[in-house]
Amino acid sequence: MAGKKRGGCGLLVLVVVVALLGVGYYKAKHGSSTEPPSGADTGGGSGRYVALADSYTSAPRTGHAAGSPAGCDRSDNNYPHLVAAKLKPAQFADVSCSGATTADLTGSQSTHNGTNPPQLDAVAAATTLVTLGIGGNDVGFIALAPSCVTSHRDAAPCHDRLTTGGHDQLADRIDAVAGKVGAVLDRIHAKAPKARVVVVGYPTVLPDGDGCWPALPVGSGDVAYLRDALKHLDDVLQEKAKSHSAGYADTAGPSKGHDVCTGSDTRWIEGLVPTSAAAPLHPNARGEAGMATAVESVVS
Repeated sequence: MAGKKRGGCGLLVLVVVVALLGVGYYKAKHGSSTEPPSGADTGGGSGRYVALADSYTSAPRTGHAAGSPAGCDRSDNNYPHLVAAKLKPAQFADVSCSGATTADLTGSQSTHNGTNPPQLDAVAAATTLVTLGIGGNDVGFIALAPSCVTSHRDAAPCHDRLTTGGHDQLADRIDAVAGKVGAVLDRIHAKAPKARVVVVGYPTVLPDGDGCWPALPVGSGDVAYLRDALKHLDDVLQEKAKSHSAGYADTAGPSKGHDVCTGSDTRWIEGLVPTSAAAPLHPNARGEAGMATAVESVVS
């Protein structure tokens, strides 16, 4: 009886958190755009660095708000800002935005507070470096959360629902991202033929093994299923980078052992109830610093 009560509380916490926190996964809409950012003068060397991405890059709540619109929830200590501080380009434009999909790279994105112009508008012929972190919202991982939570440690409701009949719907969504990312990379190269382009993978969110139910009330079967799906997405991103003349920054490897189930002084990805400044299920400042190091190792 006590165990069932704990599981029920965990379920309630997850559903409430996911329902209320649109910060990282606000559903994009398309509307009118405004002028794209010209790029801040960093007072450093040469070149122009542009960061295109979603909330795993914008890093909601990890630092002070940076740029506009406010609804993109960019922090001034996210990995693009850290990379720019290291490389010191003459210009730097972080146009990452919470909730962004690949469609928001070419179309404007309405957020809960303002409209982000098409992210690719920030890329021009003078651009010398582009980082691209996108795809998670195309797959819709966060939308799965309410249907994955369970009061049974070994249950796998998401896996059972999404693989009915032996066909993996989540794998299909990830495979569909491949073509979209490839097309985006082609657009970047066309707009900035001299730019170095780096695709940034997603960090490790879930641990090896069965997870940490009920702190994260996802059954062991779905922990394995979602962990494998995230790896599949990273594999797709890495393959597209290789086949479209781009570098790849692996953040999954360095973040292994720093997942949501690790201690508050170790984790790079916060759990449902963050213990440091970050959005739930998003990188914290430690995670953004680790991602910055991964990017720097590719571009340096």
